[in-house]
Amino acid sequence: MKNTIPASHVRIKRAYVEPSPDDGERILIDRLWPRGVKKEALQLTEWNKDLSPSTDLRHWFNHEYDKWPEFRRRYAAELAQSPEHFAALRERAHKGVITLVYGAHDEEVNNAVAMREYLLSPTGLDVQ
Repeated sequence: MKNTIPASHVRIKRAYVEPSPDDGERILIDRLWPRGVKKEALQLTEWNKDLSPSTDLRHWFNHEYDKWPEFRRRYAAELAQSPEHFAALRERAHKGVITLVYGAHDEEVNNAVAMREYLLSPTGLDVQ
């Protein structure tokens, strides 16, 4: 199987944005449920806490821009500890469109952005 996943297969969307039919499989990759959002409203395929950053990493990062490169490195290291979960997500992305759902306010610096980068990397967990 080819390692590269088409970029069009991996989308990210805030939990507070309404789902759309072209989202494909919607996977919440946050450890905490988004505040004020009802379960039915998210229309999730799955809530996979095993793909989210650990509580310690999340608290350390605190969405601080200067910590972004180190967050990405540490997050990749955490994902490497559970390769079966990451491999299953890569397989889904190979087969069709997935949308990584997240609750953070920052749309540029969050775990979904990092996860998308990892998924689109030919080896799966390149850390830059």
